[in-house]
Amino acid sequence: MARWCYRHRLVVLLLWVGTVFGLGFAGSAAGTDYANTFSLPNTDSKRAYDLMEKAFPQSSGDIDTVVWKVDEGSVRDQSVRSRIEPALEEIGAMKGVGEVTGPYTADGAAQISENGRIAYAQVTFTDQANAVPKALVEDVVDTAQAAEQGGLQVELGGQAITRTQEPPTGVAEMVGIVAAAVVLFLAFGSLFAMLLPLVVAVAALGTGLMATSLLSHVTDVPEVAPLLGSLIGLGVGIDYALFIVTRHRKGILRGMKPEESAVTALNTSGRAVLFAGGTVCIALAGMLVMNMRFLDGVVIATSLTVVLSVLAATTLLPALLGLLGMRVLSRRQRRRLAVTGPEPEHTSGLAARWSSYVQRRPRSVAALALLVMLVLALPVLSIRLGATDQGNHQESTTTRQAYDLLAEGFGPGFNGPLQVVVSQGDAQGLVSGIESTEGVAQVAAAPPANGITVIQVVPTTSPQSEATDQLIDRLRDDVIPESGTEAHVGGVTAVFKDFASVTGERLPYFIVAIISLGFLLLLIAFRSLVVPLTAALMNLVAAAASFGVLVAIFQWGWGTELLGIGKEGPITAFLPVIMLSLLFGLSMDYQVFLVSRMHEEWVHTKDNARAVRVGLAETSRVINCAALIMICVFSAFVLSGDMEGAMAGIGLAAAVALDAFILRTALVPAAMHLLGNSNWWLPAGLEKRLPHLAVEPKEETALPDVVGDGPASVIHGFVRTADGEPMEGAAVTLLSAGGRQLDRVVSLADGSYIVSVPAPGTYLLSTTASAYGSRVRHVVVGEEPLVYDVEVAEVSEGEVDAVN
Repeated sequence: MARWCYRHRLVVLLLWVGTVFGLGFAGSAAGTDYANTFSLPNTDSKRAYDLMEKAFPQSSGDIDTVVWKVDEGSVRDQSVRSRIEPALEEIGAMKGVGEVTGPYTADGAAQISENGRIAYAQVTFTDQANAVPKALVEDVVDTAQAAEQGGLQVELGGQAITRTQEPPTGVAEMVGIVAAAVVLFLAFGSLFAMLLPLVVAVAALGTGLMATSLLSHVTDVPEVAPLLGSLIGLGVGIDYALFIVTRHRKGILRGMKPEESAVTALNTSGRAVLFAGGTVCIALAGMLVMNMRFLDGVVIATSLTVVLSVLAATTLLPALLGLLGMRVLSRRQRRRLAVTGPEPEHTSGLAARWSSYVQRRPRSVAALALLVMLVLALPVLSIRLGATDQGNHQESTTTRQAYDLLAEGFGPGFNGPLQVVVSQGDAQGLVSGIESTEGVAQVAAAPPANGITVIQVVPTTSPQSEATDQLIDRLRDDVIPESGTEAHVGGVTAVFKDFASVTGERLPYFIVAIISLGFLLLLIAFRSLVVPLTAALMNLVAAAASFGVLVAIFQWGWGTELLGIGKEGPITAFLPVIMLSLLFGLSMDYQVFLVSRMHEEWVHTKDNARAVRVGLAETSRVINCAALIMICVFSAFVLSGDMEGAMAGIGLAAAVALDAFILRTALVPAAMHLLGNSNWWLPAGLEKRLPHLAVEPKEETALPDVVGDGPASVIHGFVRTADGEPMEGAAVTLLSAGGRQLDRVVSLADGSYIVSVPAPGTYLLSTTASAYGSRVRHVVVGEEPLVYDVEVAEVSEGEVDAVN
């Protein structure tokens, strides 16, 4: 398929452009119909919601609030009424506003605070918040705030009002893309190579978001779903393309033609992308096990975006590679390739030195890395799940000001009233019982409708307070049963409490399910029991540490105002499930990329120390680059204007940073050095029963002049000077007896090298090092790998100079 897309690049491009614009046109014409269905089946709040729908079947629009406060006097003063009442009348006359209920009517006395300095009016729109035109909401805000004057403060709150405070759509995505572009340019040094992952990710994200908006008309998709889809889609879309482009550039630098290099890159890294994308989708689908209807739409949006990211990376990307040809390299690389010829594949510099350091000091590296992760994980012990509301908005916003004014004038519980829905029994008796209950500030029963009575209960504490949760438990466990009525406690506060309870109960089963899935996949891929067990433990450590960071920032408030994300509060109840799914998928990506190179080296040499060292040295740079891109993309979602989006962005950015920079480049390789050959142990009986799964097959290269008959092998060892110092950058070439080159590598920072041997036989091993000349030795290789250390020195009599 890669070759077809490469050769028919114009057709592929036209298909993608047509799809993007076609879905864009359809999505714009149809609009969106997102629905925040937070209720859970078989919960008390869901039963209350169902009864209220039966009592009030008519669907009312969104209800928002206008709040005003006077510094002196009373809101009843004529000077205040003369400014507020005309504004409320003007708002009530606007098209799209159904009703305005103010405090200056006969029934409005309850809408004025006891001290007379704060009052509110309710504005009922004809549509739900997401369907109310933004222009109408802005007119309401402008009209209300125009009544302000010295000593009179006017603020507005509600879901529709919140929309006026949101930054322009796409700001977070654009900032993330720009940050990723900078990282890609520094990594590639080429403008065209930098643009490739961005174009692929944007194409996949655009189609994913438009498709999600269309699906919102046929199934329930929450408003936060496209935001999370953007977050994960940008991250994986750029990273998947990065892996393939990196392999493609490496192939060209090693002398392959652009088409063959692209095909090889798709056949190797492309397979890893398919595996990684499938793993992420499976992890996301694991959310369905939680049986939370709200999460179904999140699964649809995020999984669809990941699938389209994989599709774009495996079809659109090879077409773009065909258009660019050699221009995927920088000008300097193209000139050097033309002058000096193909480059050998070698790893040197910081990555090689760090890998050697981890090999020399695995215990200290592992202990320090584990200590850092455990310290960061400590806050998770105090995690509290709940819901964010407008009280968590930034202090400068009108919604936060309105929230605080209502809490000041009518009590902290006024912003999150409970609805006790009575279907059978003595409602008045229950009202009396609730009034005498500790933690209740106000109780008011609405007239019965269709045999259903709704009692509004205002707690003495805020919606996010633990005392409010205790009041809900008291009503459900004691007050309602003692009254002899059949009643249920609902309302937004009760719904999110039920969400937190259900999440806490089912989360352990969810964690076991996704960890078990990861264990099974890695077991099949790497034919080892220890490698997947290590990965499972590391995933748990990474999750605990990232949630610890989340608790410290969002629950404890360490830097929330500095980051511009509002006031501290509980962690959103559904966030752990979403974050664990995404973290599991992303961690699997890095684990597969790292360990597959180690496994390949182990298969060739049966030397665990070398396998871990070489695997880390050759993959850490790409892993760290990919992680840095994801961190930039995820962190940018602090600018989304959505608290849940900011939580997910910061949490995932922390998780990726800890996973890539501490776990995969320090703790995992150090642990594998300590475990030794047991890393690759698998019982013989299990080996026979497991299916074979090729995650990223080794590139096939033609081997000229095969000598002998038997299995392929390797020669490996170290290149050192006469003083025993490691020689970095020495060229080691394997030649057939007839002098044909079979393999060529360059020694790493620790002097290590490894060359491939096609079959047992006699060969020439040439070593060329600057200032030392060239030397050749005869070596005899059997069926097992040959360990052969080379000492470089001045050419002495009796040795052959490979150059002359």
